[in-house]
Amino acid sequence: MKINDEWKDYRVIATGDGEKLERWGEYTLLRPDPQVIWKADKPLADYKGIDARYIRSSSGGGRWEYYSQIPDEWTIGWRNLRFLIKPMGFKHTGLFPEQAANWALMTDIIQKAKVTRSSPIRVLNLFAYTGAATVACAAAGASVCHVDSAKAMVTRAGQNAQLSGLSNAPIRYIVDDCKKFIRRELNRQSCYDAIIMDPPSFGRGPNGELWKIEDDIFDFVDLAVKILSDNPLFVLINSYTTGLQPSVMRNILSFHANRFKKPNLEAYEVCLPVEQGELVLPCGASALLSNLS
Repeated sequence: MKINDEWKDYRVIATGDGEKLERWGEYTLLRPDPQVIWKADKPLADYKGIDARYIRSSSGGGRWEYYSQIPDEWTIGWRNLRFLIKPMGFKHTGLFPEQAANWALMTDIIQKAKVTRSSPIRVLNLFAYTGAATVACAAAGASVCHVDSAKAMVTRAGQNAQLSGLSNAPIRYIVDDCKKFIRRELNRQSCYDAIIMDPPSFGRGPNGELWKIEDDIFDFVDLAVKILSDNPLFVLINSYTTGLQPSVMRNILSFHANRFKKPNLEAYEVCLPVEQGELVLPCGASALLSNLS
């Protein structure tokens, strides 16, 4: 289990009955969470000061219900970085705070590698969403290629970089299908020192291609690692799919450990601390293949 406690203005206040109560800067949101199968000490909706709640629909999806006037979007900080927050469809806010545990790991690896490497460290961020990992790696001194199929999310990634003072950082923003992009990069004989991937559980490509993580992740990783440099730093996989255990992703990465001089494999849950109840909130699973320093 990995938990990062460096958030300046984010916290999980309480959990229970399928929901989590969170403080995002100045605003408190109540959202569903499928991992929260335990009972709450008291109904979370009874807490004072809730600004908005995401209400699920019995027919699928849901909507935000607002109890106070809040801005369309605002920012919160982690370390010296800033990220945009915006209540969006399907309960999302544009950021996954538990991933700070992985940002810290990647930042540490990149900064240590910079001491001994003369060439720029190249990172490929796949299924990169709004770019928090992109921003963290760029802030650590890496050159980052950010790839996501959703143009709006790639645009927000650029905004997050700008908020963090990285407007001129070597970040390349690509709107594309991740698998197609990798194949083109292989044809161009491009290579990267590190790969991050946070694939969806289910999705469809621009031409109706079906993606189901349990069926496709092994072959996708097998393709992606071909783009690694001769002396790679790391490959990190994250998944929110509840049925995909950390050890499963560790096993997938183990097939490619021979690409690393001193391979080190880790598998872990990423979690958030909960202020009330001395609980931790499981938020996904990650696996990291890296070189022992």
